[in-house]
Amino acid sequence: MADQFSPYLVVADAQALIEFVRGVLDGVELARHTAPDGRIQHAALRIDDSVLMLGEAQPEWPPLPAHLHVYVPDVDETYRRALAAGASSLQEPVAAGDGDKRGGVLDANGISWWFGTQVV
Repeated sequence: MADQFSPYLVVADAQALIEFVRGVLDGVELARHTAPDGRIQHAALRIDDSVLMLGEAQPEWPPLPAHLHVYVPDVDETYRRALAAGASSLQEPVAAGDGDKRGGVLDANGISWWFGTQVV
């Protein structure tokens, strides 16, 4: 059986995260399960060859901060798309000295996203 790593985020606003991932990383929604009150209990989005899972916070599952790194074809374009989607800048894309160019943003749920492109 092949191993797969799928981060699971618990956030205050699941719909905002879904829209961010769709708009910035061309995420494709694979699944969504909602509670009777309309809250998103679980959703899964494909980003390239990975799956990001998420759920909306509730009293027994509070929102938690997260820091994610995603390799993308064009870090500058992805960074601009994230800012246009409402994220705030943590760092403009720069050569990191390790063969990557990377930049970071903070989304509306307080998740820091670091985008990188290998430039070696």
